[in-house]
Amino acid sequence: MTDRIVIAGASGFVGSYLASAYRARGADVKLIGRTGPDAAWGATAAITDLLDGADLLINMAGKSVNCRYGAANRAEIMRSRIDTTRELAAAVVACTSPPPLWINSSTATIYRHADDRPMTESTGEIGSGFSVGIATAWEHELATVTVPHTRKVALRMAIVLGDGSALVPLLRLVRFGLGGPQVDGPWFRTKQRVAAGTFHEFRSRRGRQRFSWIHIDDVLGIIDFLREHPELEGPVNASSPHSVDNVELMGTLRKVLRVPFGLPAPRPLLEIGTAIIRSETELVLKSRWVAPEKLLAAGYRFEYPHLEPAVRQIVGSRGKASHG
Repeated sequence: MTDRIVIAGASGFVGSYLASAYRARGADVKLIGRTGPDAAWGATAAITDLLDGADLLINMAGKSVNCRYGAANRAEIMRSRIDTTRELAAAVVACTSPPPLWINSSTATIYRHADDRPMTESTGEIGSGFSVGIATAWEHELATVTVPHTRKVALRMAIVLGDGSALVPLLRLVRFGLGGPQVDGPWFRTKQRVAAGTFHEFRSRRGRQRFSWIHIDDVLGIIDFLREHPELEGPVNASSPHSVDNVELMGTLRKVLRVPFGLPAPRPLLEIGTAIIRSETELVLKSRWVAPEKLLAAGYRFEYPHLEPAVRQIVGSRGKASHG
């Protein structure tokens, strides 16, 4: 029998990859988005029809956090996660035959700035600030719905690497000779940013903030693994077991691209640059050190546990695509 898989938020990098991968396997993939194509947000009855009898629900919906954290963007980042999760919950509750597994996207950013030890599902410490508040509210919305016939997983994804991911602009910087570490330092505080929880406090020195990551192929592999392991539910860290720091990250990119040097980017330059491109320094300066305790204990084997082979595969696939 053909699997029916429903993906919400399939217009993004991860969601579109999953949709293509499942279709390549022969699955019947249905998509939920702002304008469909199979059901649109707000049409809860249509979403219920898609989910009734489905084998898997994956929710990747939510406005990208790669933007300036002004009031309007903060509100939309929150709304786009909470409202979509809430509507999916209503649809699942209304199903006669609900999907047995609901995987809801979450983020490894939920943990505190960590450069002292890795954060696991059992020992990790939840952080503070705007991004953490978004993550905790998102997971709370999932956790509070009662769906006795549907197992729920909050997939705390680290930075996903692939062709089209956050890796692409970093590769561009390396090619332009700007592939040194992103170095934190003191910066001007404002009452507004402190109150909003969007000011990044200086903690890690000399580019030693940790970088937790996962290859896009392992996101698919983990979802397959979760389907086969009914004992896994609740928060699950989706991150390579071998995180690196920012110095090693940029050094690996230079090595793969055969670029012998890279100028470092101190915080003043980062603050100016991110303001110009309408992003935030937190995305590169927060130390994210995450360990996949649950997955490893259950026996998941990562296809790309180490950074260099992962980067080489992505760079190689980009090269093949450009010459294809």
